[in-house]
Amino acid sequence: MSTLNPFKSWLSDKHRATPLGTWLMAAAPASAEALGYAGFDFLVVDMEHVPIEVSDLAHILRAIGCTPADAVVRLAWNDQVLVKRCMDAGARTVMLPFVQTAEEAKAAASYTRYPPHGIRGVAAVHRGSKFGTIPNYLKNANDDVCTIVQLETPEAIERLPEIAAVEGIDALFVGPGDLSAAMGHIGNIAHPEVQALIEKAAKDAHAAGKPVGIVGPNPDMVKRFIGYGYDYAAIASDIAMMTGRANDWLGQMKGEDKPLAPAPTAAY
Repeated sequence: MSTLNPFKSWLSDKHRATPLGTWLMAAAPASAEALGYAGFDFLVVDMEHVPIEVSDLAHILRAIGCTPADAVVRLAWNDQVLVKRCMDAGARTVMLPFVQTAEEAKAAASYTRYPPHGIRGVAAVHRGSKFGTIPNYLKNANDDVCTIVQLETPEAIERLPEIAAVEGIDALFVGPGDLSAAMGHIGNIAHPEVQALIEKAAKDAHAAGKPVGIVGPNPDMVKRFIGYGYDYAAIASDIAMMTGRANDWLGQMKGEDKPLAPAPTAAY
């Protein structure tokens, strides 16, 4: 695969260790930069559940760009205008939430590609092209894009083979939080029925020849997911790790046997 996108290259490298990341919920360039130096392979900039606008995104991407980590941008919705603006701001790997059908996956792929393979709007000078300084950017940009669609319901998992077969979909991502909620087990991704479907999704993705990722609230859960066969995984979030350590240390200082607040059951 010829690409300048590190994340996309990792997905095609079967000899590489599983890429590990975390979610960015703080909306702060400083914490994004710090975690980029902490050793994570990728950082997911969450624009769905966090009040991050495109102008904020550019600053966060600049901060991550100073570090060894690579950025994955999770948009608020599978929307043509949002995709265009975020990619022009510098996003190369984009995750589109709540994709339910092959038709929605086709739309996602088309939004991220320039014609003739898609309908991404063309601009000559923007941050994504390093302000027009990348040679042949318009001709080569499609090769560097990594389009991830997020499957978050049992219905989406059932349709995984047809979604995975859509040209231009580079990877899949299972959202365990919404999946557990859709299955009637909100807040409990450890429920056996939820775990069974998560495991099935990994097997179906491999059968379809498509990389699949996931997020878990702690290392033990993420190790379980990797054992199911997930190809890349995120561990908790910046806020969850910060508050978790704060609660642990405060508990120790105050003589508590347990943390002052319960551990998060979801990563975002």
